[in-house]
Amino acid sequence: MDVRSGDSKPLAASQPGPAADKPGNPWVQLVMATIGFAVNFWAWALISPLGPLFRQNGHLGELTEGDVALMVAVPVVVGSLGRIIVGALTDKYGGRVMFPIITGLTIIPTLLIGFWAQNSYAALLILGFFLGIAGTAFAIGVPFVNAWFPPAKRGLAVGIFGAGMGGTAISALTTVSLWNDMGPTAPFLICAAVLAVYAVLAWLIMRDAPGRVVPTQSLGARLAANSKLPITWQAGILYAVAFGGYVAFSVYLPAYLRNAYGLEPADAANRMAGFVVVAVVMRPVGGWLSDKFGAIPVLAGVFATTAVCAAIAAGNPPLDGIGTVAFLVMAAALGAGSGATFALIAQTTDPARVGGVTGIVGAAGGLGGFVPPLLMAQIYGMTDSYAIGLWLLAGTAALTLLLTLTAVRKTKQRHDAAQAEAATATT
Repeated sequence: MDVRSGDSKPLAASQPGPAADKPGNPWVQLVMATIGFAVNFWAWALISPLGPLFRQNGHLGELTEGDVALMVAVPVVVGSLGRIIVGALTDKYGGRVMFPIITGLTIIPTLLIGFWAQNSYAALLILGFFLGIAGTAFAIGVPFVNAWFPPAKRGLAVGIFGAGMGGTAISALTTVSLWNDMGPTAPFLICAAVLAVYAVLAWLIMRDAPGRVVPTQSLGARLAANSKLPITWQAGILYAVAFGGYVAFSVYLPAYLRNAYGLEPADAANRMAGFVVVAVVMRPVGGWLSDKFGAIPVLAGVFATTAVCAAIAAGNPPLDGIGTVAFLVMAAALGAGSGATFALIAQTTDPARVGGVTGIVGAAGGLGGFVPPLLMAQIYGMTDSYAIGLWLLAGTAALTLLLTLTAVRKTKQRHDAAQAEAATATT
């Protein structure tokens, strides 16, 4: 019997995946997947830190803020939407094949940008599109890691893997300094070299989990079936708020702190880095807590906390006290919520569908980070205040809390009941 949330139709005939040449250690596989996630996200984020420099030096012509925003957004949007396809392909071919392929493909646009495209805005847009491939690595790692661990440890394992999103911090901390100190090709050449080393090691070391189930349906049929699962869209909303909120603040927090509190750029950037570190550290904690107490209580706590912290921040409290506490607690909640969302997917989704569902949910989270900064900037331009935007975040978190305690909880309960029924039938 096929046990998954809200789907009474069995999977089309599926078969065990090909046996690995050698048995693999789950923790070694987790480490390799996490490193792969981090180095691909490093590449994915290479253009963003250079946007202001490209505008300042003028060799791309007169760029507007909109031009820079588009240049930065293209790889992120492609990486987010591409997860839908790559997640489904990972279900079919496994992470052992997909990680080296995606990593190897990412090397090409990385080198072309480094050695050729930095004098052409059009070339940067085109190659930025292909650089977006790196952002799809997330949809490879979740099903790969999920298959290696028993249900009781999947939340922690997927949460640890999710900490690889810190690869964006590598780019933020190194790209500009390398560009200034060693020349414009240096950050791209170094990243490409790391990608090449990882692709080789991934091919040599990584193994798909024994007994991995390979779906035999076509890609289109699987995408259609996955899109109809209630958990897909429910988790997509949860992740759009949790991870999307993290992305939005990591992108927009420096501007917010400069405008709302008058901080110097360096101070604002340091505080943003603290926000990012807290969120990254809390992601595996959210997965571990979901293993221990269940994903629904953790997610409920996450969105309740986010609503309260956003409401406090809307009052523009002093940063030397409650203001900093509110933002750091919000970072912890959003990070934990990102980990708990994929623990929920692991707890409610048939293993052969985890990649496909992850792709759709991951796309929702990636895209969810783009609306809030645009909205916050627009509101600030109209009102000279961020209060309305933060109240909207508080309201969104409260509505997501309600969704978690109603529809999402019912989906989880139906899945648990179906599992219990299947266990009874087999005995």
